[in-house]
Amino acid sequence: MDHTVYTQSVEKWGIFEIALAGHQDKNPFADYDIWGEFTSRNEQKKVDGFYDGNGVYRVRFMPSFAEEYTFRIGGSFREDGFRGGFQVTAPAAGNHGPVRVANTWHFAYEDGAPYYPLGTTCYVWNLQTEELQQQTLETLKANAFNKIRFCIFPKHYDYNLNEPISYPYEGTPCDSSVLTRENFLQYNGKAPGNDWDYRRFRPEHFRLLEKNIQALMELGMEADIIVMHPYDRWGFSQMDAESDDLYWNYVIARLGAYRNVWWSLANEYDLMEKKVLADWERYARIICEKDVYHHLRSIHNCKPFYDHSRPWITHCSIQRQDPYKSAELVEEWRIRYQKPIVLDEIAYEGNIQHGWGNISGQELIRRFWEAACRGGYGGHGETYMHPEDILWWSHGGVLHGDSPARIGFLMKILKETPGIGLAPMFTRWDEVAAQVEETIPGRSGYYLIYYGFNRPSFREYHFDDEHEYRVEIIDTWEMTIEDYGVFKGHFRVELPGKEYMAVRVQKR
Repeated sequence: MDHTVYTQSVEKWGIFEIALAGHQDKNPFADYDIWGEFTSRNEQKKVDGFYDGNGVYRVRFMPSFAEEYTFRIGGSFREDGFRGGFQVTAPAAGNHGPVRVANTWHFAYEDGAPYYPLGTTCYVWNLQTEELQQQTLETLKANAFNKIRFCIFPKHYDYNLNEPISYPYEGTPCDSSVLTRENFLQYNGKAPGNDWDYRRFRPEHFRLLEKNIQALMELGMEADIIVMHPYDRWGFSQMDAESDDLYWNYVIARLGAYRNVWWSLANEYDLMEKKVLADWERYARIICEKDVYHHLRSIHNCKPFYDHSRPWITHCSIQRQDPYKSAELVEEWRIRYQKPIVLDEIAYEGNIQHGWGNISGQELIRRFWEAACRGGYGGHGETYMHPEDILWWSHGGVLHGDSPARIGFLMKILKETPGIGLAPMFTRWDEVAAQVEETIPGRSGYYLIYYGFNRPSFREYHFDDEHEYRVEIIDTWEMTIEDYGVFKGHFRVELPGKEYMAVRVQKR
């Protein structure tokens, strides 16, 4: 490539990209650098670029204002730099910008629109066959999920013994023919035969990742990127500090300009035996320094929580610690951490042998509603047995469970909530109740009361004596809303005596 190509016009929160020819000798991934400085009337940012193979270097930038920008490209990637300019237009319909923390415990897009994270987990859907990837995207398009957790590195675990379609580094993998379900734990970390050059990335691996992040963006979904994880037979979880840091810088340079990216430092960080607290804090410093867009940042546990009060953590990504309690503890965590609570793993709907993957759809939906009414957010996963081991939780494909449609119904309810987010409120000991966040207790005029596995045949209410209230009975499983009428003062509501019912009360 002997010429420079760059975007002439881009929408606000879109991706400007410039590609330039540069040095190919030595190791371009590690021995040369490239950076871009971007300036407009309202902002100035400097970002790292990256080597994309075949003598091509790229710099990406996400503009935050609809106005004219100028830029300057420099670095050791070649002897001369480059200058230019481009126009940023208004955002297209559906482009609300990056998601930010709002009202302490909730989220909103940068343009102020509320965002309710009801996500799913498909750890390595992006490393399956092209056909399966497309099937996953079609499934996501047909459902209401607005966030998906997935990995950059391939995954080695039960039901995940196949080789990925791509690897992040130059080199050769171990012989997968020696792997069975019986010995998979033996190779957790590094199986014999791996031969990787951790200083030379395979750009095609990351191009595939970017293609899928872009596809998710077009579906209106956030890409919750798991940057590291312990379920590994290739040695990627055991790299030295220098290789880790090179990896982090490369990932941020490539992915940081996508508005729908979230950073999850790890899935189950505490199982990565070769990493210590100082490593995680170092990775966090790299993100905070290099990610000039300040994407959301979290770290996910298996057993002990990371200290979510750390200032670099924007929200709590939680896997339950108690075998039974999950959403029931949201209020406690809200108070402790003063950050949004996202229950990314509260157990999965399915029927595999592991206790974390065999709850019913009804129980998963109960946990979602409990979380929502306590001021947090649930996370979906599905692990039904499959003759070819294609389980949604890791491979994607199609969904078989009962919960996705009901999660979509909950999303509808949340989107009808005034303001941004629900706050827990105490009413009676045997019900879970919520009102609009940042209101005087008992004065919001909007109440959502959930009864879970309780089955009252009626309930009596009193909010005040001055106002009229419209009452609706919600069947969270059958996904119906019945208008029960308008009441004032003390009133009684007849209920069907079924599980999973909720009552919505709104001041007229």
